[in-house]
Amino acid sequence: MILTMLKGKVHRCTCTGADLNYNGSITVDPLLLEAADILEHEQVDVLDITNGERITTYAIRSKRRGSGEVTINGAAAHRVKPGHLLIICAYARMKEKAAKKHKPRVILVDKHNRIAQKARKSKGGKHVQPKVVKLKKKAGRK
Repeated sequence: MILTMLKGKVHRCTCTGADLNYNGSITVDPLLLEAADILEHEQVDVLDITNGERITTYAIRSKRRGSGEVTINGAAAHRVKPGHLLIICAYARMKEKAAKKHKPRVILVDKHNRIAQKARKSKGGKHVQPKVVKLKKKAGRK
């Protein structure tokens, strides 16, 4: 059996822009994508906490590293607006044995979309108020 599991999630980020004329997708600060283990052009679900919309699109890396940018593009800009709270989720398919051991990368951010906390599981049923922490840079990364 193959299961679809949560691979990575940016939880409660704030939409910083909406570009109706762009060719689709969601543009995200590369720091957030890397922390959540989401690749450029990977399919993601965008869950709008503010209005309940759910959109499937793909992620694009912002050129402004460390900016906190989260811009919804294309037709989805009719549904998601700047200031809305969002959850960005990516998934992976795996066999049941691997799925039982799998731990997703869950990233909590502050109101400026700065990484506040990394977790290996969602905390169901309650909102976690993140505290900003400095993350160590990986060797060989700029």
